[in-house]
Amino acid sequence: MELVSRVQGIILKPKDEWVKIKGESTPVAQLLTSYAAILALIPTIAQFIGYGLVGYRVPFVGWYRFGIGTALIRAIVYYVLTLVSAYIFAIVINALAPTFSSKQGMENAMKLVVYGLTPVWVAGILYIVPFLGILAILASLYGLYVLYVGFATPLMDTPKEKVLGYFLVSIVAIIVLFFVVSVVLGAIFTVGGAYHL
Repeated sequence: MELVSRVQGIILKPKDEWVKIKGESTPVAQLLTSYAAILALIPTIAQFIGYGLVGYRVPFVGWYRFGIGTALIRAIVYYVLTLVSAYIFAIVINALAPTFSSKQGMENAMKLVVYGLTPVWVAGILYIVPFLGILAILASLYGLYVLYVGFATPLMDTPKEKVLGYFLVSIVAIIVLFFVVSVVLGAIFTVGGAYHL
């Protein structure tokens, strides 16, 4: 698997790419280390630059940026939480499989997660300019479509009539995970700890 061609395929032609992915055998550890760990660096580095070097405007308060050390620590924490969240999301998808008459398999669950999150991680480049972060969130909605196509492939051998339910329950799980990550980051790195320009 070549990283760049896989990213292009999953973003530009997800239906075709999921068919290829279904036929591949890729260990969970390899999916995490040679794919997720690399792509998760995109929003991590972009947020480090955005919050540590560029800064952002807080309405009625002023212009803020984190100090370089704080921005670096925030980036490291974000990166670790992102990878842990991806792994937990795969565990949840795998655990939900029997509920939706699907075949359990951690490898396929991890494929769904890491390849489904590809548009989210690629759109993370927009965090270089913090106020464009909302566009990154909007662009990453395409990731929902990519993930749905993965469920419909069916990567987990889900019956057609149960794909939508499986997908929706999984989305609720990922929303909760990302909310927890956001709360943890917000609690650790409040605006009060930012450097005033």
